[in-house]
Amino acid sequence: MIRTLMNHRSFRQYHEQPVEPEKLKTIIEAAQAAPSWVHGQQVSIIAVRSEERRKQLAVLSGNQKHVAEAPVFLVFCMDFYRAKVASELEGQSFEAARDVDALLVGATDVGIALSNAIAAAESLGLGIIPIGGVRRHTAEVIELLQLPEYVFPIVGLCVGYPAGELPKKPRLPMEAVLHEERYNPEAKGLIEEYNLTHRKFLNSQGLTERDWSSTIAHFYTLNPQYGDAQHTLKQQGFNCDNLTK
Repeated sequence: MIRTLMNHRSFRQYHEQPVEPEKLKTIIEAAQAAPSWVHGQQVSIIAVRSEERRKQLAVLSGNQKHVAEAPVFLVFCMDFYRAKVASELEGQSFEAARDVDALLVGATDVGIALSNAIAAAESLGLGIIPIGGVRRHTAEVIELLQLPEYVFPIVGLCVGYPAGELPKKPRLPMEAVLHEERYNPEAKGLIEEYNLTHRKFLNSQGLTERDWSSTIAHFYTLNPQYGDAQHTLKQQGFNCDNLTK
């Protein structure tokens, strides 16, 4: 398992070979086995196999063709709909979606479940790539997948048999990620060091050399607000009233 986790790759090209139902079931069971806040299991997964629906999701995710080409596309949603139903069963009011903490809980639960699903898929010889692009046009994604109130799409996951091998991308130095006892804000030197490693990797792949910091700065300059979540979160019942208090 450690070797699988340390050997992660993100694949954008897949064979047409379908993912066997038993393997998909194992992936979902692994996702379900993940821990969650108060054991609320605030995650639902929509498995999209329909070619037409995958094409639609590819467009909605920013014209990412691998979403259409992967034999299975999983959409991971934070799900408080079941919590609402549980509250109704117990004759209790449902107030969680008014608290911004629900967004942190839901996104965290999805992230943990996604991580389990990725590890399971890769251990079964499958390739994957997470797709944050499902948040670009969440209103259309919600309509396409018929998501009820208190359910919100967080991330997608392409799953299939990879067409070819890929090199492993270098990561930031551990010193930039692991902080002992307190946060160390002195990151500039470590990022400059990583820029050199990043450029060397791109060059080895015949790609245009650029600094990692340049790529990240460019993204966050052009994308200060990603997608339409500020509107559709409220549409789905997440009012977060206390965010402005």
